[in-house]
Amino acid sequence: MSFVRSFIRQIALVVLFAVLSLGRAQANPMLLVDMETLEVLYAQEAGQPWHPASLTKLMTAYVTFEEIAKGTITLDTPVLLSKHAVSQAPSRSGLAVGSALTLKDALYVLVVKSANDVAMAIAETVGGSEAGFVAKMNDVAARMGLTATHYTNPHGLHDPAQFSSARDMALLSLYIRQSFPQYMPMFGTEAVKLGTAELDSNNDLLTKFAGTTGMKTGFVCASGLNMVATVERNGRNLLAVVLGGASARDRNERAAELLLKGFSGAAQPTGQQVLTLANQPGVPPVNMRPKICGKEAKAYVAAQEAAFPLGLKGQPSYLNDHVAPRAYVATDLGRIAVGVSLPRPRPAHLPRFAAPGDDMALSGDLRPSLASTSSPAPFPQPRPNRL
Repeated sequence: MSFVRSFIRQIALVVLFAVLSLGRAQANPMLLVDMETLEVLYAQEAGQPWHPASLTKLMTAYVTFEEIAKGTITLDTPVLLSKHAVSQAPSRSGLAVGSALTLKDALYVLVVKSANDVAMAIAETVGGSEAGFVAKMNDVAARMGLTATHYTNPHGLHDPAQFSSARDMALLSLYIRQSFPQYMPMFGTEAVKLGTAELDSNNDLLTKFAGTTGMKTGFVCASGLNMVATVERNGRNLLAVVLGGASARDRNERAAELLLKGFSGAAQPTGQQVLTLANQPGVPPVNMRPKICGKEAKAYVAAQEAAFPLGLKGQPSYLNDHVAPRAYVATDLGRIAVGVSLPRPRPAHLPRFAAPGDDMALSGDLRPSLASTSSPAPFPQPRPNRL
């Protein structure tokens, strides 16, 4: 009998060890940067290659901003949703094949709703094809020195060959802010109204963490829940990157904790700038699918909750502020026949902001003290009402 009890005890210990091994809390990539000085205030696995998911759309937006600055397209350019675009997996805008938006409206839907159909439609409009646009994305990544980044699509739906790092995502976000501050309001918008639909952001910090100015969230099973968040408080501008969250709560609360440590002084400069922070070249990206969507998920999420319970029921939360959401109204232009001229010519696009010079945005030269001001330049003037 004692032998049986001993055997059962050993089996129980083996099972318990296996469960604990599956559910062990994981330290995922996190990064905190002072956006004015580019100083790193905190870094954890910041150079580890990771699947970016919809953080990819930050590069989709940047490439588009750059092409607008070059004059190859304008914010009034119609973005047509092809059959290929509408066939992309959710999330989607809900628009039908042949529908069109202005490029400005499409960018809002891209950033706020993270719509994969609109990401593909922008890519086809700006790059002529998905492949042409992806080539531009990788060209920009090379110019920026994003050494752990490679793109295969414009939306972030999972591809094993699409990866980045917390360090590279921070750099890309800083480039957007420095080179194209006039577009920053897009990243701080919580909802887009499109017809009768309201397309909401997944960034809870926008309405629950005072001072949040953007930027983007993302999720696929292989990445976990990702976030880049930018916040301004008392004249300081900080950027946090959290990759691989076990849930939206986990991701959001960790980002908020990082930012609060930066603002309180608990996180001090590490002596490094984000530009000199090292990536891990040649290291394969982490695949979170078994832990997020696979058989290990229940034990893994439980372990992450035990290690970081903030925001759970009965626990304190960092997301207690009440911030009025910023909304934007987009217009469905209806269906536009391919190859047929619009009924009336549109007036010439006269930008009210300076296109970046060769020594800044188009050359990939990120420098301290060139961050955007709190009063971004306005969008180009809207075209006049048609009579």
